[in-house]
Amino acid sequence: MRLVIARCRVDYVGRLTAHLPLATRLLLIKADGSVSIHADDRAYKPLNWMSPPCWLTEEGGDEGEVARWVVTNKAGEQLRIGIEAIEHDSAHDLGVDPGLVKDGVEAHLQELLAEQVETLGAGYTLVRREFPTAIGPVDLLCRDANGGSVAVEIKRRGDIDGVEQLTRYLELLNRDPLLAPVSGVFAAQQIKPQARTLATDRGIRCLSLDYDGMRGADDSEFRLF
Repeated sequence: MRLVIARCRVDYVGRLTAHLPLATRLLLIKADGSVSIHADDRAYKPLNWMSPPCWLTEEGGDEGEVARWVVTNKAGEQLRIGIEAIEHDSAHDLGVDPGLVKDGVEAHLQELLAEQVETLGAGYTLVRREFPTAIGPVDLLCRDANGGSVAVEIKRRGDIDGVEQLTRYLELLNRDPLLAPVSGVFAAQQIKPQARTLATDRGIRCLSLDYDGMRGADDSEFRLF
């Protein structure tokens, strides 16, 4: 990971345009190729970012800038970062991350859904639980009735961050010719409306889970959206 604190301005050019005026910000360039731009608030959420696969090039800056970074993704969208001054620049090798350790409910949901994989749809089969990737394990990798690959992310409470996590997995898995095309299912006990909207926009199917029903406590059914 490369960590840079710089006084910079940022322009996003793609499906829409967005501008961040000159200010001091934190720039993170991760080993997976992602680039994100952070302010000293908003908790963990970046002001702007580019998900992999993307490519960063350094160019000479405009007047008053020491450099200009251009981050381009496969769709041709760009983050153009004009750097006026760099206050800190360091690189760190974080090693292989073991992944998120889920709480008891999420771990049990994963186990139950793996055992009842047909609830994802007729003809679904399980390939593997905790399918490994370079950015962490996918909860379930399945095949649908047509043999297509399906990545399933399971949460107790489904919010936007979970959708973003699954999106990153899908972007990576779809680069593997042995798996592509890979579709996604976002499964949770509760899915927030904003997360459902984002998932739908990205072509990800949502699955609401009845934990008690899955454990056999009642005859509640799954609700597919």
